[in-house]
Amino acid sequence: MFKNLSNKISQSIHNIVGSGRLTEKSIRETLNKVKLSLLEGDVALPVVHSFINKVKDGILGKDINQHLTPGQEFVKIMHSSLVKIMGEGSNNLNLDAQNPTVILVVGAQGSGKTTTVGKLAKFLKIKKNKKILVVSTDVYRPAGEKQLKSLINSEDIQFFSDYDVGSTPIDIVKAAAIASRSFFYDILLIDTAGCLDTDDFLLSELSEIHNVVHPVETLFVVDAMVGQVAVNSINAFNKTLPLTGIILTKVDGDARGGVALSIKYLTGKPIKFIGTGEKVDELESFNPYRIAGRILGMGDILSLIEDIEDRVAWVKEKQYINKSSVDFNLCDFLGYVKQIRNMGGINKIISRLPFNLGMGLDSVKSYTYDNEFVHMEAIINSMTVEERMNPDIIKGSRKKRIANGSGVHVQEVTKLLNTCNHMRVVMQKINKNEIFRMIRTLKNKISFKFPVS
Repeated sequence: MFKNLSNKISQSIHNIVGSGRLTEKSIRETLNKVKLSLLEGDVALPVVHSFINKVKDGILGKDINQHLTPGQEFVKIMHSSLVKIMGEGSNNLNLDAQNPTVILVVGAQGSGKTTTVGKLAKFLKIKKNKKILVVSTDVYRPAGEKQLKSLINSEDIQFFSDYDVGSTPIDIVKAAAIASRSFFYDILLIDTAGCLDTDDFLLSELSEIHNVVHPVETLFVVDAMVGQVAVNSINAFNKTLPLTGIILTKVDGDARGGVALSIKYLTGKPIKFIGTGEKVDELESFNPYRIAGRILGMGDILSLIEDIEDRVAWVKEKQYINKSSVDFNLCDFLGYVKQIRNMGGINKIISRLPFNLGMGLDSVKSYTYDNEFVHMEAIINSMTVEERMNPDIIKGSRKKRIANGSGVHVQEVTKLLNTCNHMRVVMQKINKNEIFRMIRTLKNKISFKFPVS
C-alpha cells in the first residue's frame, strides 16, 4: 500500500537528502514535489497543507543539528511531521481497564471485518498472552459465523456458541458476557454484522449492543481500498458509537496509501492495527514512527527484525547454533526455505528494506519467491531421507530420478546442491550468538537514528 507513495516521496527528496547546503529555494522546490506526491497518493488536502507547513516551520530559519547534514536534518523533520500527522503517542489497546476486557469490532460488510476479528484474536493470544472468548452477533449471515469459527478454531481459541437458535444479537452478547466472567476469560471479543452508515436498523442494534456490554475498545474496520471515503464512514459511525480506534485492512493491496495519513488528522481516531495480508497472523500494530519511515523510503527494519524473531524457528529455538559444515544438510536447508516463505517471501522482506536498498532487488523478487523457492522445496521433497542427510551421495542417476520426481531439469537439482554447499560454508563461519547481539545492536541504533523532535 505504501510502496507507490514511498517511491514518489523518496524520488522527490532524493536530491536534497545528501545535500551539504540547503537554500530556501531548494527547500520550497522539494516541498512542492512532496506536496504533489502526497496529493497523487490520495492524501486529503487539509492534511497535505498541515504537513507541508509543519516541515516549513521546522526547517526554514532553524539551526541545523551539528551531528546531521542539512539533508539529513530535512528528512528528520519530515519524519517527525509525518508522525505527528498520523498520531504520535501510544496506539495500544487498553487491556487492563476491566476483567474481562470487552472489545467490540464494527464495520461495513466486505471490509474484512470478520477475518480481522480472527486475526486480532490470534494477535492478543500470542502477543499479549491473553485468554480470549470470541462471539459473533451476525445472525444475518450464517456463513460469517462459520468463517470466524474456522479461523479461531485452528488457533485453539474458544468460540462462544452456547445460545438458542433464534436468539437476538442482544441475547447472544448477554450470554457471552456472563460466560466470559464465569470462566475467567481475559478478553471478550465481539464480531458484529456488517453495517453501512445509512442502515438505521443495524446502527441502532450496534448502539444497543454497546450499551449492554460497555466495551473498553470499539474498533472500526476500514478497507484501505476505499480511500478518503473511509473518513466519512468513520465520522458517521462515531455519531452512533464512541469509536476508540481504527483497523485498516487490505494494506497489502494497491491502495495509494493516503488514507493512513489522513484518518487521525480528520477524525481524531487513531489507527491501532493494519492488516498486511490474508493469513491469520498478518496483522500488525500500527506504529506511526515506523510507517513514516516506510513512506520516506527508510524502510522498516525493526518490523523485519521482529518478524524474524517471531516467526523464524532457528532464531527462536537456536536449533542451528554451532552447526558445522558437515552437520548442515538438506533438511536444514529446507527449513530455511520454508521459513522465508512463511515470512511472506522475498517480496515482503524487500518491501521492509530502505528504498535505496530495496529498489535494486525489485527485478528478482517475483522470480525468487514464485519460482525458485517452490522448485527448491519440490526438489528436496523428492529426495530420500538418506539423500537429504548426506547430499554428497547425490550423483548422476540420483539427480535424474530427483529431477523427474519434482518436475524440473537436472541442472536445477545441481544448482540447489551448489547452493546448499554455499550455505554449509556460511554456517561454518557464523556464530549465532553474534547474530543475536547484532540484532539487538541494530534495533537500538535504528530506534535513535531519526529522533522525533
